Amino acid sequence: MLVGETYSGKSQVIQVLKKAMNLLSKEGKSAPARCYELNPKAISSYQLYGLFDPDTKSWSDGVLPIRMRECAADDKNPEKKWVIFDGPVDAIWIENMNTVLDDNKKLCLTSGEVIKLSN
Repeated sequence: MLVGETYSGKSQVIQVLKKAMNLLSKEGKSAPARCYELNPKAISSYQLYGLFDPDTKSWSDGVLPIRMRECAADDKNPEKKWVIFDGPVDAIWIENMNTVLDDNKKLCLTSGEVIKLSN
């Protein structure tokens, strides 16, 4: 987690690290990196995590489960995948993230699905 004042260069630090890792990967010293950025404050909690509709008994995936599932399914690719929440830290979404992401690197969704993350 990078924390700092607005316009203090936090996003640029991530971009520099990504570029450095990609340069090192060309020399065979590291795996390349790919960033998937989203602003969790730009969408609702339901759009971010997903929503269970009690009337239709159906689950609608949010942005995060879709992206995490894509990253987890591509585990044969040595590329490092970073899902970056680039935006203001909010107690609500950070608490929701702590609820769905457990200590064993598993994303546990309300739908009952568990997405295992790779190292």
